[in-house]
Amino acid sequence: MGRIPEDKIQEIRDRSDIVEVVSGYLPLKRSGANHQGLCPFHQEKTPSFNVNSARQIFHCFGCGVGGNVFSFLMRMDGLSFPDAVRRLGEKVGIEVEEEAISPADMRRREVRERLLQINEAAGTFYQQILLEGEVGALGRRYLRQRGYESETVRAFQLGFAPEGWEALAKHLTEKKFSREEIQQAGLVRPGKQGRGDYDLFRQRLLFPIHDLQGRMVAFGGRVLDDSLPKYINSPESDVYHKGQTLYGLYQARDAMRHHGEALVVEGYFDVLALHRAGFAAAVATCGTALTADHARLLKRYADKILLVFDEDAAGRQATFRAMDALLPVGLAVNVVALPAGEDPDSLLKSRGEEGFRSCLDAARPVLEVFIEDQLRINGQSIEGLARAAEQVLERIRRLPGDLERNLYLKRLATLTNLDIELLQSKMRSGRVAPSVVRRPATQSLQARQPSAVAGQTQKYLLRLMLVDDQQRCRVREEGTEGLFLDELFRGLAEYLLGREDEDGRLPEDLVDASLDEAQQSLLASLVFQEDPGWADNPEKIFTDCRRAVCNFVLKQRLGEIRQLEEEARSNNDEVALMQYLRERTEINQKIKKKL
Repeated sequence: MGRIPEDKIQEIRDRSDIVEVVSGYLPLKRSGANHQGLCPFHQEKTPSFNVNSARQIFHCFGCGVGGNVFSFLMRMDGLSFPDAVRRLGEKVGIEVEEEAISPADMRRREVRERLLQINEAAGTFYQQILLEGEVGALGRRYLRQRGYESETVRAFQLGFAPEGWEALAKHLTEKKFSREEIQQAGLVRPGKQGRGDYDLFRQRLLFPIHDLQGRMVAFGGRVLDDSLPKYINSPESDVYHKGQTLYGLYQARDAMRHHGEALVVEGYFDVLALHRAGFAAAVATCGTALTADHARLLKRYADKILLVFDEDAAGRQATFRAMDALLPVGLAVNVVALPAGEDPDSLLKSRGEEGFRSCLDAARPVLEVFIEDQLRINGQSIEGLARAAEQVLERIRRLPGDLERNLYLKRLATLTNLDIELLQSKMRSGRVAPSVVRRPATQSLQARQPSAVAGQTQKYLLRLMLVDDQQRCRVREEGTEGLFLDELFRGLAEYLLGREDEDGRLPEDLVDASLDEAQQSLLASLVFQEDPGWADNPEKIFTDCRRAVCNFVLKQRLGEIRQLEEEARSNNDEVALMQYLRERTEINQKIKKKL
């Protein structure tokens, strides 16, 4: 498969009606110029999901998701962009012809396709043994003893690997897959001293791992006795990266969208147990810690994450590693505490759905749990409180919201008796310990994180660019670097400038595939807010926006100077101290003039 030509993508988009496509998934009612319905990406009772036929975009004012007809299909069905284009092409009767690709790219795609075919053939082989084979009786008996019937087995396509050393290798060879291809899939190991290849999984219950399209990309295998290792997993391959894959996500994503939350557990059986009990929004990592890629993946389907890990030291450590990955992307993260010695599977058996539900209802914010944990570990001595405060500040800094950061700073100040202004100063400086390297004063604007006020003014300026051709021209003349601190906003401003026609006007269909998910959602939200009468005084809006950004940069530098002054005093460097004092006076004067 090659690259789809841009003119073909545009033709399919022109022939498609986003209202008709979305209506195939949820009921819509006309409301003025838009159509409205209940958002399919989060749980809500009052419609906040809007579709605009003229602009061919959608946006939810509840969860912030937005985009065009292609991105809607990508989110709903877990499709790649090319697959979404092809599906719509079939719907409107347009054949998708693809441009030629390089031999190297063609080879990579062929390898990926063969790996998927091998995994599918292996999954069918293993499942047939479990469901019908004589050697699969051990697996069937084990599952029945744990209360799993055929419905769960079929939904997750469970299988059983026989104890023979070459059962799968011979089966795949008979299916005309080469020895090299089977080895590349990681399902066999090369034999030594002239012996044939042998199967990776033997005498194990198998859990197929699916991608978002429901294709098997790997397997996890569990022994049915006390032998070790208890679990082994497929190695990584061109189709499987464990740091980007969550077990059960393919089966859980609809429930996650509906409830707006996801349960993250530790094991395959925990996922199965929760799905069987009606908690269908459960997923697990594939033998690795939760990563930033996992976090971004979860955020596509949920706003809130419930961590259900063991209560032992290893489980607590995994909880806080997950916290570090999840908090920076803006997810609400809570910790579910289970009774000692229990996991989700055992708790559901002993106390049923109500018992597990009561644990969910008692879940607490993960950062609160982390603060308590650090204070307990480090003790109440001066040194212990300082160490705990440093660890907590490092986590608070990762929170994307100003209000949430401020509230946790106040709580930390109360618990440690530290001065709130000192904690705020350390937050601004980005330094929680002398060993931490502070960024230089010449650091680019791109790396800065704007305040809530500065961020809001950048949104105003983007809205102004949508409704006023003259002000958009002014942005082009002055440059986006000095007007937009945030990389997301600046990238979108540059995109708008790039979409102007010869007359300096913007097209109707603004949202296209060159934008990432965050940019599509932001642009869709701005378009739905578009109101020609909103910008009665565009000159003032532009000036205010520029002033707010400038003030933010100056205040950011003030925070850096305060830290530099402290260092100069401690080093008895009078020359440097006087230089910083003069600069601070000049900055304060500039700020006063701009107010």
